[in-house]
Formats: sequence, C-alpha cells, structure tokens
Amino acid sequence: MIFVMRLMGKRQIGQLQPGELVITIMISEIATMPLENDEVSLLNAVIPITVLVILEIIVSFVSLKIIRLREIFQGHSVVVIRNGIPDKKELKKLRYSMDDLLESLRQKDVFDISDVQYAIVETDGSVSVLLKPEKRNATVSDVGAEPDTNGLPMTLISDGRVLTGQIEKSPFDEEEIKKLLRRKHLDRKDVMLLTVDNAGNINLIKNKKKKSPHLK
Repeated sequence: MIFVMRLMGKRQIGQLQPGELVITIMISEIATMPLENDEVSLLNAVIPITVLVILEIIVSFVSLKIIRLREIFQGHSVVVIRNGIPDKKELKKLRYSMDDLLESLRQKDVFDISDVQYAIVETDGSVSVLLKPEKRNATVSDVGAEPDTNGLPMTLISDGRVLTGQIEKSPFDEEEIKKLLRRKHLDRKDVMLLTVDNAGNINLIKNKKKKSPHLK
C-alpha cells in the first residue's frame, strides 16, 4: 500500500483531486478484504489494486494532454470573491455558504472580507487568497532591499554523522570541516547539527553533554 501511494504521487489527503480521492477510497477498501476474510486470498486484492493504480496513472497522463478531459475529472478553479465582494452565483454552484467562505478566509489569517482582492476555490477544495495591494506584506522589492541569495543551508553534520554527499555540494570540503571542529575544540560526535549556505555562513549546534550523576 505504501508503494502504491508513492506511485500515485505526493499529494496530501486534503489536496487530492476527486478522481484520486475515489481511487484512494476504493484501494483502501480492497486492501482490507484479505485482512477481514481468511477465504479471500491476497492475490484477489493485489490484482484489482494494481489495475486501479494503472488506470489512475493513465488518466493522469492523458489529462495532461487533453484539457477537456482534465476539466471533467478535476474540475476548474472558481473565483468567489472579487474586490471584497462575494460572487453569490458561483458560491451557489459550489454549494458554499458564507460561513464556509469566511471560515476558509480565517484559516488564511484574513478576518475582513473587504481586504480581499481575489479569492479562488481550487479544484481540491482549498481557497487561495490575494489581498488588496494596501493590505499585503511589504516585499524585498517594495522596500528596495537586496534579496537574500545565500540559498538553502546544507546539512554537513547531523547527530555526529558527516554527510559526504552534502559536503560535495557545499563551499567547504572535509578538511575545512575538520579544521573548523579543531578550532572549536570539538569532535564530530559533539555536533548535533552543522549547516552552511552558499555564502559560507555557518550554523553549529552542539550536543548537550550529560551531567554526571555524582555532580550536583
């Protein structure tokens, strides 16, 4: 079952498209049959599960090529708020009440509907919100600051274990890491976490040493 779910992709349960949700429910029901009934062989569950997964993958690939088919299986996004005004017609089509809409906005930390420029109900049922310009947080370009280009920190040591694969991608080599640890009077086993970004900024977190039970 874990292998099957990996094949179907990395979506969270709340992000499944309608077709994917149906397939997932059917697979879970079929998978429990051999567990509940000794007379049902494991093969009788494996075969239909395999067929369902193959069909889901085929439909996914075909949907990428045919927009009309994708709309049939997945639907399309719907704008439900424009410039702070809810679209009652679209809400009615979605069977979305105002309470549902306001709750979805609160989950996005929006408590005043008049602050919303656009709100869109996505195909998976989630709501995307674009605030009005005056209500948005300032970006780097808005304040004229230089953006952070240091990249993601790379983990070089984790729980005392040196990650050689990450070291090859980092601006440091193993010898430089050894020198760093010597300067800090540390052994790699003393390090809980050591990360470095593309600019060479280092973050080192030491393991907490256990206190001797004889010391107060």
